[in-house]
Amino acid sequence: MNTIQSYLDAHRERFMEEWASLIRIPSVSCQAEHKSDMLRCAERWKELLLQAGCQKAEILPSAGNPFVYAEYNSQFSTLNSQLPTVLVYAHYDVMPVEPLDQWLSNPWEPTIRDGRLYARGADDDKGQAMIQAKAFEYLVKTGQMRCNVKFIFEGEEEIGSPSLEAFLEDHKEMLKADIILVSDTSMIGKDTPSITTGLRGLAYWQIEVDGPNRDLHSGHFGGAVKNPVNALCEMLAKVVDENGRITIPHFYDDVLPIPEAERAMIAQIPFDQKKYNQAIDVDDVFGEAGYSTLERNSCRPSFDICGIWGGYTGEGSKTVLPAKAFAKVSCRLVANQDHEKISQAFIDYIKSLAPKSVRVHVTPMHGGQGYVCPIDIPAYKAAEKGFEIAFGKRPLAARRGGSIPIIAAFEQILGCKTILMGFGLEQNAIHSPNESMDLEVWEKGIIAVTEFYKHLAE
Repeated sequence: MNTIQSYLDAHRERFMEEWASLIRIPSVSCQAEHKSDMLRCAERWKELLLQAGCQKAEILPSAGNPFVYAEYNSQFSTLNSQLPTVLVYAHYDVMPVEPLDQWLSNPWEPTIRDGRLYARGADDDKGQAMIQAKAFEYLVKTGQMRCNVKFIFEGEEEIGSPSLEAFLEDHKEMLKADIILVSDTSMIGKDTPSITTGLRGLAYWQIEVDGPNRDLHSGHFGGAVKNPVNALCEMLAKVVDENGRITIPHFYDDVLPIPEAERAMIAQIPFDQKKYNQAIDVDDVFGEAGYSTLERNSCRPSFDICGIWGGYTGEGSKTVLPAKAFAKVSCRLVANQDHEKISQAFIDYIKSLAPKSVRVHVTPMHGGQGYVCPIDIPAYKAAEKGFEIAFGKRPLAARRGGSIPIIAAFEQILGCKTILMGFGLEQNAIHSPNESMDLEVWEKGIIAVTEFYKHLAE
């Protein structure tokens, strides 16, 4: 029987060239000069998905860059109407390559060094999307695909997916599926496979505090007029207490406790607190009492001042009492917290802390929902088995502290869960010069996704 490893061995050269053909297209979504490249990359993906075995593939317009949609109806579907339908999501846009002088090779021409392929998009997301395409191809070409599969690839993920939600709303029936499969995340390590089971949500604001109608002489007015910078600092200092708890009223009303089984799995993640501190050059860490560092930065909410300014900050001294003060602040939220509800709660709270001597204006900047995937659903179990077969050990369930708002949008609009079956590594340096993909991990990823489909069908 034709095994996945023998198929990889027989087609490796072609796989690499097809991967390279995508990388050579500079599909940078944030730069207008690459507008034509976005369509060119979408068209190349359409070709590749048809060659891989999709029965239909098309390029669909949006308010921004086009979407690529493809589908495959399993030959077994007439025998069993209960075959699962998997919707594979990926993105074909990439980040800019600057600064160019820090690349060791041409970012648009794949280069292999020390078992890694170096190029922009090698991992994020052309390399990981190719993992999905090639696992699919193997199962279709060998007559083993017992799932119905749909693909939706977008060209705006790196600029916040501004067209995605409207597209999902307009194409709900077309995109209907039992589970969404995404390879656009990372593992804990090459020897520590993991599945991302949660992402934090986000709420972000800009605050402006107005005081007197002009900057004042601090000698003539200091002590008699409230300084807006002082007022802003005093207000923000009250948002987190000495135990690391956020003090916004009703902030924790919808925060769900971390299941004990998940806490036990988090405890298994290799982690050295001393090395963590040394890596970021801090003497100690701080966070919500009763939780470990890994729990705090992935499963619990947080509040941070991202920037604060006001008054004179130039060279030398200038004795002024500033007329205005500003700050940009954010909350990382957890699943079940509504970012719009939290946004309004923060605005009401920060204004309530303001002294009468200043005026406070708060502008919501952006936000998104958090996401958690249960680890007991069949699709998760299938992904777990896939990793175990490919990497030789059971993957850990690991929530991540970052935010991918589109994952929550999938659940809200399409009504199904997402499995984040990512194969990136920290050393892949996505978004940075010399982005790369470990070729051994890349091939194991193809094996893992192949086994996912087999076990899901069972």
